[in-house]
Amino acid sequence: MKDQGGRVPAPEGLLQQFATDPEAADREVFGRVACADRRGFLKGAGLATMSAMLGATIPFARNMPSGFIPVALAEEALAGIAGKEGLALLGDKPLNLETPAHLLDDAVTSTARHFVRNHGTVPENVDAAAWTLTIDGEVTHPLTLTIADLKQKFPVVSQQAVIECGGNGRAFFNPPTKGNQWTVGAVGCAKWTGVRLADILKAAGVKPSAVYTAHHGADRDLADPNKPALSRGIPIEKALEPHTLVAFAMNDGPIHPQHGHPLRLVVPGWVGSASQKWLNRIELRNVVHDGKGMTGKSYRLPARPLQPGEETTDALFTRIITAMPVKSLITAPPSGHVVSKAGKGIEVRGHAWAGENVVRDVALSIDFGATWIRAQLAEPANKYAWQRWHVQITFPTEGYYEIWARATDDKENVQPFAVSWNPGGFLGNVMHRIAVRVA
Repeated sequence: MKDQGGRVPAPEGLLQQFATDPEAADREVFGRVACADRRGFLKGAGLATMSAMLGATIPFARNMPSGFIPVALAEEALAGIAGKEGLALLGDKPLNLETPAHLLDDAVTSTARHFVRNHGTVPENVDAAAWTLTIDGEVTHPLTLTIADLKQKFPVVSQQAVIECGGNGRAFFNPPTKGNQWTVGAVGCAKWTGVRLADILKAAGVKPSAVYTAHHGADRDLADPNKPALSRGIPIEKALEPHTLVAFAMNDGPIHPQHGHPLRLVVPGWVGSASQKWLNRIELRNVVHDGKGMTGKSYRLPARPLQPGEETTDALFTRIITAMPVKSLITAPPSGHVVSKAGKGIEVRGHAWAGENVVRDVALSIDFGATWIRAQLAEPANKYAWQRWHVQITFPTEGYYEIWARATDDKENVQPFAVSWNPGGFLGNVMHRIAVRVA
């Protein structure tokens, strides 16, 4: 049965089938058994069926990996619920909103299009003029500062900074892991204005015994309002790094309530949960902080590689997530774009970022990774801002294509086709893929 566009709709549970038993899914959907030989794959009726589902032939089908699912079919199965400003709603208790990739095309992410990741309740009836930030713990001069004090006593600075959820890309883990099933849009690069955390800590007098920060916010646990929703921290070295900010403005205006109004941390390049929202206290500790989100498996990786689906214990999770990995994002054209004819060039563009590192190269493929086209890559606006890239691409014949984007950083880290599995679904940085049809 075809839809109004002439395509055979994807069957129910397509992604789940491929996640749990790809060979069985291949037999059911495409009438074949997946094999390791890439050139012996998707022959005859199998390829015809897939092409019918896509509404186009697949010129580079011989290069497709075994067990492969076209991104166009994946997007149909992953279609989310429309949220405010076109964001997809992943959950409402707490509120979590993902931004579709094509809405992230601007060099600076607007407040309306910045993803939302919350852990608990959002503070209500906030009086910014009366808000205070306390600095205590391993300091010689504990401080309590209003936002007016911050603006008057310390240099005010602005910078663009990538903030990315540690679970961005979790939807592509196989087998699936628990948590919000972010695809690629739990990331943004807004302009943040505030004061350097280092300047505040120096005024408070950091004791030699201080090794870690402990962040505290006004958001509360959903089940127990007497408990914090989240309380993470960072090593003192990162706290003293000049790009770590206590921010009171976002994109030249007040911080949006969902993004931490009136005060938040911005810890650029690191996992987003380190950038505590609704910030009201920073405690310096002489041990690694053990607040909510810092113990057990929370925002941690195992000490060794795991087999997909391997059973684990908390004792194995010794690596606290810090910097985010190298990644790229295609923001134009949107996935599903139709090119009017073969031989017509289109501009493909997007962003790339690399945590503590700098992106050195971005390359794109239209033949399932057989060959690569190098993009023109810009320098970041400042350290920790993402980098803009663009390239002209021409498609040789009519049919269904995928554009794959792969970034490499200055430490020779390269985006993979498939990410190393971990049970938290963290640090997913698989190559971004979009679908294009040439009419």
